[in-house]
Amino acid sequence: MEPTLNNNTKPKLKRNEHFDRGARTKKRISRVLIYGVLIAFALINSYPILWMIMNSFKTGQDFALNPFGLPNEWILTNYVDAWVTANIDTYFFNSVFVSIVAVIVTILVGALASFFLSRFDFRGRKLLYGFFVLGLLVPIHATLVPMFILMQRLGLIDTYLALIFPYIAFNLPITIFLLTSFMSSFPKEIEESAIMDGCGVLKVFWSIILPMTRPALATAIILNFINNWNEFSFALVLINNDELRTLPLGLANFAGQYGTNYTAQMSALTIVLIPTIIFYLVMEKQIVQGMTQGAVKG
Repeated sequence: MEPTLNNNTKPKLKRNEHFDRGARTKKRISRVLIYGVLIAFALINSYPILWMIMNSFKTGQDFALNPFGLPNEWILTNYVDAWVTANIDTYFFNSVFVSIVAVIVTILVGALASFFLSRFDFRGRKLLYGFFVLGLLVPIHATLVPMFILMQRLGLIDTYLALIFPYIAFNLPITIFLLTSFMSSFPKEIEESAIMDGCGVLKVFWSIILPMTRPALATAIILNFINNWNEFSFALVLINNDELRTLPLGLANFAGQYGTNYTAQMSALTIVLIPTIIFYLVMEKQIVQGMTQGAVKG
């Protein structure tokens, strides 16, 4: 005989179906709202960049008359003028060299310091960690005058080291803060088993801990690179030789005494923006991996 449903189970099934439909409807609505907010947020953040790129192809008159519309005529020579006026060929190399060297040294020193702060117990560990975290509260531009006097006494004015040393010093606190927090989540059994297999401390750090920290390293590298790439004040104060200036100083060449060439300046800003976007796209996989790992943990 085929099973039959009694009258008591039919209303229950209907209620369950109605509940499932309501849950699915709420889920769809919440998903639409979330995507709507994210799309609006993306448009708000991308519009200034698109506006800058669009105006980089305009003439000065077209920009003054219609700053928010499409160009009447697409002027490619703005990029040539921007390249010459900002001396981008020289300043670009200086910015790349200073930024990359500072990032490499900062990440190596910060990763080593974070490894010992997170994986070893020693007297004064919390005090030392608090000292680095306190560095996040130091106003960087308040140290311009002492930094200039220090670099002058060391004879480093108008050298790459005059920028590399401050960039390393002021990016170490955020690097150590990020990496220490990430490394602290690793179980102690990882290095215990590695030591039992004959690995030394540096071998554990280089072959085990550092590869596991790649998502946090990607975040720290991007933050350091952007800070170094966009830094203006230290480069202005510590570098006087035109052959050693960086790109942010070159962008200031568009502002004259009686006016500013905005279209050429936007062309130069577009050129300067490209390495940052490329750098982020290269590290994007590691960042997404770190976000997903953080979402799964716990």
